[in-house]
Amino acid sequence: MAVAAIIPAKDEADRIAATVTAVRQLAEVDLVIVVDDGSTDDTGEIARAAGAFVARHRRNRGKAAAMMTGAAHVARRDTTHPAADGDARALLFVDADLEESASALAALVPPVTTDRADMTIAVLPPQRRTGGGRGLVVGLAREGIADLTGWTSTQPLSGMRCLSRRAFEAARPLARGWGVETGLTIDVLDHGLRIEEVRCALHHRVTGSDWRGQLHRGAQYRDVWLALTTRRLARARRRLASKRPG
Repeated sequence: MAVAAIIPAKDEADRIAATVTAVRQLAEVDLVIVVDDGSTDDTGEIARAAGAFVARHRRNRGKAAAMMTGAAHVARRDTTHPAADGDARALLFVDADLEESASALAALVPPVTTDRADMTIAVLPPQRRTGGGRGLVVGLAREGIADLTGWTSTQPLSGMRCLSRRAFEAARPLARGWGVETGLTIDVLDHGLRIEEVRCALHHRVTGSDWRGQLHRGAQYRDVWLALTTRRLARARRRLASKRPG
């Protein structure tokens, strides 16, 4: 099974070339798509020069929308330029700021391409620099996933994931914004599919403790809460529907 790498990116001109270069060297990856999500710098141009296909959002639409755009481009390429084996490509989602460490993503691919798992999630080592967060968003996501599925995630917000096309379709529509990883995990498990966590030596930029970092974490908390609440309400509606006569 061939793999398409999808890299959502906003204002990552300083890092995107190294990330694209590392991902293009992964043996199973035959297609790299960078979704330039409303960047105000040269992210798209630099990604294209590094060898990626680039899709652009004229305005910032958020991570989930960028992932959907990337997956749609892969589906079209599967039709016009199919992989050597003719099967739909698996999807490898990559954070844009990994730089050279993105080469470690190779470990995420084999469990999916050999049908041992439907989705793999990267578990990262301690990062080079710690931010100012207190783990509130991680705790919310981890507890919510466990409550809804019975499965405890090591790093529930990890954005580096490899999915079979079946798993990706099972999770549509994706949860909005920063709730996308939480929603993906719940939806894949709800469909009876298999998840495997894989340790990867990845390093990315850590959100700081200044006011921008606090705003970022606030948006994360909001989106994770929305992803969990939406899925709890959907379950409640299904339970009510199942109790109705006829």
